[in-house]
Amino acid sequence: MQRPGSALRWAAAAGSWGCRLLVLLLLVPGPGGASEITFELPDNAKQCFYEDIAQGTKCTLEFQVITGGHYDVDCRLEDPDGKVLYKEMKKQYDSFTFTASKNGTYKFCFSNEFSTFTHKTVYFDFQVGEDPPLFPSENRVSALTQMESACVSIHEALKSVIDYQTHFRLREAQGRSRAEDLNTRVAYWSVGEALILLVVSIGQVFLLKSFFSDKRTTTTRVGS
Repeated sequence: MQRPGSALRWAAAAGSWGCRLLVLLLLVPGPGGASEITFELPDNAKQCFYEDIAQGTKCTLEFQVITGGHYDVDCRLEDPDGKVLYKEMKKQYDSFTFTASKNGTYKFCFSNEFSTFTHKTVYFDFQVGEDPPLFPSENRVSALTQMESACVSIHEALKSVIDYQTHFRLREAQGRSRAEDLNTRVAYWSVGEALILLVVSIGQVFLLKSFFSDKRTTTTRVGS
């Protein structure tokens, strides 16, 4: 989903409104193009996404498989002419950075076609370009004030916190999925062991009973 922002508008009034406005400024998402999506990829399926990118724009594609099977997926990235820029098979997670060589629509696809019955949950973050500075320098005649410098530092720190929170949420979701899968397997294994023990116990009872049962013999006389 796109994260539109209005940081530049707020920055123009930062000096007159003081610290409270600076805090509001830090909470506004940046206008840099970024897409973060978590989606389900069924078995034997392929899902593609498209993004219009201008020439010379630096982009980063990062993805991770959260749940499903061996937590792997195929990923492929192509430029507007169909040239393959990135291709990996059965990757659990990866990150790829490139600079667009031409204008056009770039395509990246995730494939689960190698799986016959397991669907996957995939997260990806596709960043296009870089966030513009909070305080643009083209109309400035002086250096940043101490308050503006602190604002920039806090803003960068908050972006790092958001990135860390995202990764921790992904790891927590992946760990929960593995724990639930392990719990299901242990439950099935316990039920199977209980059934096996029941069958063996019944078999042993009948076997021991056969050892102590009286065997009657029948004698038949054949007369002339």
